[in-house]
Amino acid sequence: MKTKVLIVDDSALIRSVMKEIINSQPDMEVVGAAPDPLVAREMIKQTNPDVLTLDVEMPKMDGLDFLEKLMRLRPMPVVMVSSLTERGSEITMRALELGAVDFVTKPKMSIQHGMLEYTELITDKIRTAARARVKAAPPRLPAGSVQPVTSLPPLRNPLTSSEKLIIIGASTGGTEAIKEFLLQMPSDCPGILITQHMPEGFTRSFAKRLDSLCRIAVSEAAGDERILPGHAYIAPGHSHLLLARSGANYVTRLDQGPPVNRHRPSVDVLFRSAAICAGKNAVGVILTGMGKDGAQGMLEMKQAGAYNFAQDEASCVVFGMPREAIAVGAADEVGPLNELPARVLQYLATYGSRALRV
Repeated sequence: MKTKVLIVDDSALIRSVMKEIINSQPDMEVVGAAPDPLVAREMIKQTNPDVLTLDVEMPKMDGLDFLEKLMRLRPMPVVMVSSLTERGSEITMRALELGAVDFVTKPKMSIQHGMLEYTELITDKIRTAARARVKAAPPRLPAGSVQPVTSLPPLRNPLTSSEKLIIIGASTGGTEAIKEFLLQMPSDCPGILITQHMPEGFTRSFAKRLDSLCRIAVSEAAGDERILPGHAYIAPGHSHLLLARSGANYVTRLDQGPPVNRHRPSVDVLFRSAAICAGKNAVGVILTGMGKDGAQGMLEMKQAGAYNFAQDEASCVVFGMPREAIAVGAADEVGPLNELPARVLQYLATYGSRALRV
């Protein structure tokens, strides 16, 4: 059974190129192409697509408004395809908050040639979206507000906060999962390093958005900065993020080496550096995502003495990366996303003062 895809884009050229890309795949087919959301609404009723590709800037109805209504009334997997997402990455973050599974940007130059070069990327994202768990959007909150989340109690152990580290990896669905995790972190939590598969130009907006919502400070890693309690550092889209030491301190390192598991930044690269530099002082967390990036690195963390957590299948958008980590024996505990922050902090409160240095 082929995956049925509906394209929504006001550009006839983009609709044509997307049709060519999708119909060239043996496992998917375009069942319709709409120039605006009003036409798309009728096509959805007629064709019952498995995945929607959606532009943001369109006539008659803004793409985000359409996405919000769609995810409330008829939740389905959506991949954002838009020129706006690169210039306005904050719009992309909003689309993901509204329930879009993933996004891809239109190329800057020679759209037809560039989109054809994107064939593998676009079709991979459509395949992933078709398997994603999609939930109805929650009721709309006032502009600038966020669903209230109770921060977990402080650790109240300065040694635990300064000597331990939390190392997180995620991919598809990870932006919202990371947000939910970090919103619960108290201001004295250990330093947190994060690799989320995301292209250059979007990680800074992602970090800025989280920093405005969380009690802890969140920033895009700049490299060579000291890792401090109550701070989270997100791998920039152009580089691998690694943990390193400088004297008695943990610091960040950036590396623009080749992709690992087809990704830069790669979760495996971060996890392996944590295994080498932090050993049993690290706590690993692997969240929703497609593929196997992070599984071997998390196993190396466990072998070095780290204690690791994996998100369970029921709460994942895509149960790929956690499943692979569990399969190789890298996870010590598996649990739903909403429980993982408390479990991590409980582990740190119980064992954090023991053997703080490797």
